[in-house]
Amino acid sequence: MARVSSGLAYPDRFYAAAAYAGFGGSPNSSAKGVSSKFSNDAALLLYALYQQATVGPCNIPKPRGWSPVEQSKWTSWSGLGNMASTEAMRLFLWIAGFVISNEKIHNPKVEPVAENGHTKSTLAENDYLSETQDKDVLSEGLGVVNIYDQWVAPPVSGTLPKARYEHGAAVIDDKMYVFGGNHNGRYLNDLQVLDLRSWTWAKVNIQLGNEGLITPCAGHSLIPRGRNKLLSVAGHAKDPPETLQDNSQCLAFIITVKEFDLQTCTWSTLKTCGKPPVSRGGQSVTLVGSILVIFGGQDAKRSHLNDLHILDLESMTWDEMDTLGVPPSPRSDHAAAVHAERYLLIFGGGSHATCFNDLHVFDLQTMEWSRPIQQGEIPSPRAGHASVTIGENWFIVGGGDNKSGVSETVVLNMSTLVWSVVTSVQRGAPLASEGSSLVLSSFSGEDILVSFGGYNGRYNNEVNILKPSHKSTLQSKLMGTSVPDSIAAVQNATNATRDVESELETDQEGKIREIIMDNADSEPMIKKVGETHDHLLTTLKAEKEELELSLNKEKMQTLDLKQELMEAETRNTDLYKELQSVRGQLAAEQSRCFKLEVDVAEFRQKLQMLDTLKRELELLRRQKAASEQAALNAKQRQNGGGGGGVWGWLAGTPPTQNVNDS
Repeated sequence: MARVSSGLAYPDRFYAAAAYAGFGGSPNSSAKGVSSKFSNDAALLLYALYQQATVGPCNIPKPRGWSPVEQSKWTSWSGLGNMASTEAMRLFLWIAGFVISNEKIHNPKVEPVAENGHTKSTLAENDYLSETQDKDVLSEGLGVVNIYDQWVAPPVSGTLPKARYEHGAAVIDDKMYVFGGNHNGRYLNDLQVLDLRSWTWAKVNIQLGNEGLITPCAGHSLIPRGRNKLLSVAGHAKDPPETLQDNSQCLAFIITVKEFDLQTCTWSTLKTCGKPPVSRGGQSVTLVGSILVIFGGQDAKRSHLNDLHILDLESMTWDEMDTLGVPPSPRSDHAAAVHAERYLLIFGGGSHATCFNDLHVFDLQTMEWSRPIQQGEIPSPRAGHASVTIGENWFIVGGGDNKSGVSETVVLNMSTLVWSVVTSVQRGAPLASEGSSLVLSSFSGEDILVSFGGYNGRYNNEVNILKPSHKSTLQSKLMGTSVPDSIAAVQNATNATRDVESELETDQEGKIREIIMDNADSEPMIKKVGETHDHLLTTLKAEKEELELSLNKEKMQTLDLKQELMEAETRNTDLYKELQSVRGQLAAEQSRCFKLEVDVAEFRQKLQMLDTLKRELELLRRQKAASEQAALNAKQRQNGGGGGGVWGWLAGTPPTQNVNDS
């Protein structure tokens, strides 16, 4: 569809078109400029829409009859009734664009012009509002760069807060409140406020209540409560030196709930009942309706926790939740978010030895933990990151892995569980820090993310903002959409086109007819607007045909994918059969090998027995030889026993003595 746009957001786009059309100066010069570019009928209608957009409904008396031009202008303007300013801007852009669409003017040169303290954009002569090319455009109003999906630093003023990390931050009425934190081991208890309209810092002058000054703390959670209260939950602090017997700076973890009243500027400790959780810091605190859900953290003994507790803000009652399933491992400095007021998501965090990048989901209705499969560009392990949700999109910034800070800003579509990277910063940048804060606010009617503080080797107090585009939030959703889902999306787009046609027919015709009915001299304008309307319908029909063509292509792709799926299933079946056959053969081989091993064992046993028999046989042979030798010696002695004399002496046989001689 042809769009009368230069990439500027409202109202800059409208002012740019109005400046080109000749509006925005003195009344006389405007009339001359408009009449020189448009026919009288078109100029009359554009004048009415411009007045409706910039001034509002016509509440001036009707001019006298001797001024027909002023009467016609008054009639056109008053005919718009109570049409909204934004609607008048939209119609002005459409009509102005289609009326001058035949002029060959392209590539607008935007030039800022200051008027009444506000900066508007004008188009140079012979330039035209070109179609949007998704380019980043600067908004000069407050010096804030309106660049999508990029972190930029707004021009803040006032006294900057002390650099810190592990602080708490919350937004109430376009003001970001920052409480506490850690700076170089020193715990803070100041409350700072940043006006997100003027980008001005100021320190809140805290009044001394019944409890005196609040204890400095860090690692706590700051939660907005209504429009006038802030809750500081849990965290850790250092006891005042006078309360310590050995003057050591030991950590005292607290689980108290403190409330700050923005009207009286006083802190107070809220009384709770029930079974409060053990004192801790680095936990996550998530607001779900009227309850706070607390998970994990680190207790006073520096042991990591994975328990789950809730605090009912209406009754101020603590309750420990008995859960099913496998909970996340004990951790602290993780991120938590709630989706559809039912599912609590836990991502990342760290223990003493490692950091995590796992995702866990807790169903607040069934009280059961699960660990779903993540898709897309899964983030690296990290702890100390900050997060915020916009609809079903969960943005996560910063964190670290005990080695360096994480430079990517990622987003998770909580419906499809698909991760994608929004943008990245340089290594060592303030955004690549642990312990920073991230809040959601709005600027010029669009959502913005506001990051503050953190630590990445040094403490910082910088403010950075990011305006997410539809691309960054839609990318993860598209990645998680299957082919049938894409077809459904195209069908929905076709239906939406038909709805737009019907809406444009009724809405635009009704408004334009209302203008022309009160202006009898403006009949030629009907033909011009009708041509514009026909042109718009023709464009819509062309887009519908393109969408239907895309739908047919998607259906063909679906059929192809189904055919490929069937073939893959057939191949899978054949492979499974082959696998079963191989498994059978393997089992037979294993059985044969087992039998062989048994036979080998028996042969080894027999060989051992054979060795034993050989040794016994050798021993018997030696005994036999010894016996034979002994017998031979005995026989020789017997044969030579009666012989004496010289031969007996020579043989070594002593002479035999006669018994009588002895």
